[in-house]
Amino acid sequence: MITVIRRTPVSFLQVIDVTFKKIKSQTANVLTLSNLALGGFAALYTTSGQLSLAALLIFIAAFMDRFDGMAARKLGIESDLGKQLDSMSDLVSFGVAPALLIYHGLLHDFGASGMILTIFYIGCGAYRLARFNTKQNSSYFEGLPITAAGCLLTLSFLAQSLLPITTHITIIFILSLMMVSPLKVKKM
Repeated sequence: MITVIRRTPVSFLQVIDVTFKKIKSQTANVLTLSNLALGGFAALYTTSGQLSLAALLIFIAAFMDRFDGMAARKLGIESDLGKQLDSMSDLVSFGVAPALLIYHGLLHDFGASGMILTIFYIGCGAYRLARFNTKQNSSYFEGLPITAAGCLLTLSFLAQSLLPITTHITIIFILSLMMVSPLKVKKM
């Protein structure tokens, strides 16, 4: 017996509609992955000695991070996957990249102590993001958001000629502790 499958013709407008819905559903994730890519490039440029370019890329990543969640909410496409992807991207762009920038720019002469402080900052950022992902949504963040910490750390790198090294070490330590503190920061 031969079975004949009949397909209903699909109009051009239906194809456009389906395509638009697929694009719309991935808009926030594309912005999030742009944040991740910028943070990754910032880390790579740091390791190749292009520290000013790395700092610029971290700030551009922060701009992208600002809009991914906003896009997800406006388009009604928030998801658990998007939340996890955002946290992983933030860890790269505002945890690893600024920490490497500070390490290569200021802390490398301190040997193991500089390495430990760098890893401490990254660890505090990872802990803060994990804690955020396990909490129910509320109107505030618990602990300093890693995006703010990463941007402040990058700003401190740019002010290296104005501040003594002890001030930079203090800034890194305080930002690390603020990320894991019970400090309540209102969401914008």
